[in-house]
Amino acid sequence: TVDGVVDGADDFGVDVLHYEPVGNEIEIQIIQGKYRRSLDGAAAFPENGIARMIDAVGALFDPGRPLELNDRLARRVEEIRSFIKEGYFPRVTAIAANNGVIWTDKAQRRIDAADFGDRAEWRHLGCREILAARRDPKPIDTRLQLAGQAVVESFDFRRALTGRISVSELARLTDEYNSRLFARNTRQYLGLRENRINQAIAATLREPKDRPNFYFYNHGITMVCSRFAYNALQKENWKIKLSDMQIVNGGQTARTVQEMARKIGDEIESAEVLVRIYEIQPDDDVFVEAVTFATNSRNPVILRDMKANHSRQKNLAASIEALGYEYRTKRDRRPIAPNEFTNAAVAEAILAVWRKQPHRARFRDSQHFGALYETIFTEDLNGAQAVTAALIYRHAENRRRKAPEFLAYGAGFAAMLMGRYLLADMGIAIDRLDHRNFDRARRLVEERYSDYLEQAERKVAGALDRLFNGREKTLQRLSATFRRGDLVEMLTEEDDA
Repeated sequence: TVDGVVDGADDFGVDVLHYEPVGNEIEIQIIQGKYRRSLDGAAAFPENGIARMIDAVGALFDPGRPLELNDRLARRVEEIRSFIKEGYFPRVTAIAANNGVIWTDKAQRRIDAADFGDRAEWRHLGCREILAARRDPKPIDTRLQLAGQAVVESFDFRRALTGRISVSELARLTDEYNSRLFARNTRQYLGLRENRINQAIAATLREPKDRPNFYFYNHGITMVCSRFAYNALQKENWKIKLSDMQIVNGGQTARTVQEMARKIGDEIESAEVLVRIYEIQPDDDVFVEAVTFATNSRNPVILRDMKANHSRQKNLAASIEALGYEYRTKRDRRPIAPNEFTNAAVAEAILAVWRKQPHRARFRDSQHFGALYETIFTEDLNGAQAVTAALIYRHAENRRRKAPEFLAYGAGFAAMLMGRYLLADMGIAIDRLDHRNFDRARRLVEERYSDYLEQAERKVAGALDRLFNGREKTLQRLSATFRRGDLVEMLTEEDDA
């Protein structure tokens, strides 16, 4: 988040630039904020701000266009453009944020004339949206009209209902409760423009011949509640009374249905969707998280929260705490203390320092608690190894912000080498680093990190010289180089030798 803040001179009208490679695409968010001293909330987002954002989006799509940018923004823009140059398909969300209302019609005509098509989506963030996001959601007590017959089963202290509802009923719920309906869902709405699954849902609802088949095409909606009640004497078409209800899977379907209902009206009623309702205890958060994780399989979810109760995470937290540090297994708004590490930071550090995969540490962070979880959090990983890696990585990251240009994207590579230098000074292999020699490791890191960094920078610089063989080291080329494994092989082979 801190790296994404690029506000300042020569910022191209961009205050925040965030990106993440997903498959063969790169998802990009551009944010520009405007603040008016007048607090009546009536001022529109300025047209010149929209014009600058249009220019910024155009620059991202053109890797060969020369730009005059501040150093922080230049590093991020060139990294994005290196992905695009390699064939990644960009999808941009441009967010205009202000303490007023949306941009004018004239500014909208500028956006339309830019003709970015489905490659860019434009959103406004104002006072109402910000306040709504900060409010704690109230419990939802409501009624749901089922269509046809349904099945209710009991499992220990939980009940489950399986049935179907009209998509118009789903649209009504979404209209009435909006984001409160999805407070426990792991994924916010991805939109129609930038999500193929949602586009397919919309296409089915748009086509009269396909609407009756919607039930068979869609995975359905999963809800949790503290209690549901119905008239058991009625054979079908039950009206279900729900207490403290939430949708934990199917948010994309619900939002897309809502959007399509506004476009095609009553015609949507011929489509139905599967619904599963689980009655659970109000304080059974672990089970709710497990259900949410298990049922959210079609779009990526935030896996690190889901792993918080995994035995390895609990054991690692206890091991780290015994060393006098704290390990945060879930996202939290509290600031990070000097003696505290998040599970995301620890995962990135371990993968770079001890698993010798710095290129995956930075550029594959979405996989750290998924495909790479077993690689990072092995059975024999202990608190001493985790904290030492995190301390090394902190120093490397701090240096990166002031580092020579060639290390703009290579903090993980420097951290990997620093770990090797530390073990050499201690005369041990990584499997011998534990609570018994942790104090010595920590002192060496604090006393010698500057020497380790300088030695690592020289080694990386020499490897880059050989790889580039006289070619210019542009930011785009450097970014691409630090994403590949050949540089890792060169550095580890030299150290092994």
